[in-house]
Amino acid sequence: MSAASPAPATAASISKQYRYWQTRLLLSTIAGYALFYFVRKNLSVAMPAMEHDLGITKSQLGLFLTLHGLLYGVSKFANGILGDRMNARILLPLGLALCAAVNFAFGLNSTVFALGALWMLNGWFQGMGFPPCARLMTHWFPPKVLATKMSIWNSSHSVGAGLVVILCGYLVQRDWRLCFHVPAALALAGAVVLALVLRDTPESMGLPPVEGTESSNSPSPEHGISRLVFRNPYIWLLAIANFFVYTVRYGILDWGPTFLKQARHVDIGKASWMVAAFEIAGILGMLSSGWLTDHVFGGRGARACLVYMMLCMGSLLLFWRLPNVPLPVSAFLLCTAGFFIYGPQSLVGIAAANLATKRAAASAVGLTGLFGYLSTVLSGVGVGSLVESRGWDAGFLMFTVSALVGGLLFALCWPALADGYGANRTRSSDAA
Repeated sequence: MSAASPAPATAASISKQYRYWQTRLLLSTIAGYALFYFVRKNLSVAMPAMEHDLGITKSQLGLFLTLHGLLYGVSKFANGILGDRMNARILLPLGLALCAAVNFAFGLNSTVFALGALWMLNGWFQGMGFPPCARLMTHWFPPKVLATKMSIWNSSHSVGAGLVVILCGYLVQRDWRLCFHVPAALALAGAVVLALVLRDTPESMGLPPVEGTESSNSPSPEHGISRLVFRNPYIWLLAIANFFVYTVRYGILDWGPTFLKQARHVDIGKASWMVAAFEIAGILGMLSSGWLTDHVFGGRGARACLVYMMLCMGSLLLFWRLPNVPLPVSAFLLCTAGFFIYGPQSLVGIAAANLATKRAAASAVGLTGLFGYLSTVLSGVGVGSLVESRGWDAGFLMFTVSALVGGLLFALCWPALADGYGANRTRSSDAA
């Protein structure tokens, strides 16, 4: 009896350490990834002032957004493959520090060529943010709660984007260059803190692997990515659907302040608050979608994505077709669209990570991210050129159709399993 008595204490100690590190890593990566948005979405608020002061056209600004997004997508994919092999404690703060440095330089320049080149470089460094976070989440949280926990983590997108548009809404009224220098200083400080507080995997801390992530048919590392990612048709469908999710999401986030000021004649300060509210509503959408995925859809995120994407389409349609309603009503409709678009934005990466397992999670989210940021061909230069030639109605028609197509692609993913771990999994939704 006495020989077996230490086991419960050891199990309790391990459980206590897990809870501590899970909480610490969740909060630190939320704050860290929010700071990536401080040095990414600051451009959205600065664009009207840059148009006025530098004579930059909407097409040129749209090209900035497109080239930034394309490089970000490629970088996210490349760093996804790297992120499955590299210590997240190094990759995440390094990427944030490099983004801060580029933003400092951006705020010191005035030529179209220099600004475009720097924003492209920023896009590449931004791709170093999400993959290490996906690695941390899939190594530290079991698949049965990953959708809930990762949807909480995904609030970092909206926290960062919402706070930076509010901050820059005030800074731009003094000098648009402050929209780059102040967020860069905050991001640099955050990078130092991340390097101090992050840890990589449970195994690196002397802890056992998180429960539910062992599989009897796990492929060898040499064949893991090919088998778990590139030969999984549902991950490809999720990736293509993500193209349309991000067309809507970034189209509104990037062009929202300019649209509200120029088409709806809203003061830039109020416009920034409306876009921030779009992001805040997105946090609630993420949290609800994660809970529904785990507790209603049995971990099958694509099913929740279908529901949310269709409701987003309806919200966009109302916002577009009701231009003369009072401003609070218009803001409510925009927030509703934000609530529903951020469900799929959060769940695509979660569903892909679970299907690919922790062995290839960063690669899977890198692939879905690549397609997501290819969408800037539409949401960036596509919208800029379309609005210049045909007006804002044409831009919102693009967003509405994109939501419809994305929903149809999610419908094709309906039969997908909850995760790729195979054995040891029993889902209540298997009978659904």
